[in-house]
Amino acid sequence: MRTAKICLAGAAAAAMVGFLAAPAAAAPTDTTDTTFEVLAGTLDVVAPATADLGDGAPGGTISGSLGTVTVTDSRGAADASWVASVTASVFQTGGSSPPETVLPEEIDYWSGPATGVPPTTGDGTFTAGQAAAGDAAPLSSVTPLTAFTHSGGTGGNSANWTPTLVVNVPLDSIAGVYTGTVTHSVA
Repeated sequence: MRTAKICLAGAAAAAMVGFLAAPAAAAPTDTTDTTFEVLAGTLDVVAPATADLGDGAPGGTISGSLGTVTVTDSRGAADASWVASVTASVFQTGGSSPPETVLPEEIDYWSGPATGVPPTTGDGTFTAGQAAAGDAAPLSSVTPLTAFTHSGGTGGNSANWTPTLVVNVPLDSIAGVYTGTVTHSVA
């Protein structure tokens, strides 16, 4: 009988130890504080490296596409506004005499509407500097011409357009290949 009491007492003690050593129950939910960072990028413009507008006679016009110009804004700004502008150098063939020179003011720029797939990304308002051919304006080497703008919006955005240049060839121009530079900038 004494053995039975010891066995019962041992079994009760073992049950108590098992009860007391049971693992704690898991909480029904738990949280993790998580962070990430959105990096400030840049505001960039990319234009074709070269363009051939074609040919024409003295006193006539030469019209051609410059190729696609793209502004990409990855600054992540609260106000993602920007203005893209364009200037041009003097175009020359041979030397620098007047018959071998076409001034930027004799070349009209027409941005046209946004183009491409997609033509624009992001929010805000995109506006062409010269939406229609009739809005074409002369270039300058001194005074920038507005090519495209973006106003408002937040975060990132982009716009593509394919400008047309119309060269009003002076009547006294001599034959030759005229070379100059068209420069797009964005701020």
